[in-house]
Amino acid sequence: MRLSLYDDLKKRLEKNNEAKMVIYNALPRKEYERIFMYESLDTTIARFNTIITSLKALDEGYSSKNYVKNFLRSLHPKWRAKVTVIEESKDLTSLSFDGIIGNLKVHEMIIKKDSKIVKAKVERKSLALKAKKESSDGECSNS
Repeated sequence: MRLSLYDDLKKRLEKNNEAKMVIYNALPRKEYERIFMYESLDTTIARFNTIITSLKALDEGYSSKNYVKNFLRSLHPKWRAKVTVIEESKDLTSLSFDGIIGNLKVHEMIIKKDSKIVKAKVERKSLALKAKKESSDGECSNS
């Protein structure tokens, strides 16, 4: 009885994964990248953990030593520079998955902060240009 339930669950998971792969493979590469480009690191981690859990449920014998390497490889290309730095500066076999996640989250926070600073500078410049334009328009009408 228990074995048949396990087999049934295994078949369902296989069908779900097959369906997802068909959908992802049917998408043009640009569309696939657009979907995952704005995905947060937390969402990526959750998606990766779901895949790992499914592999464990299918009894694929997925080694935890491969988590870090495969996770880094699965990240969106926008992470490529950071991944390269991690790969070149650290021994991936000795790093924990949580350690890599912490490192990437710190990097994500820095990028978001930098993005906000740049956005604020652009907004200030545009306000300054508007103020200049309005004052020069006012001077022209007074003449």
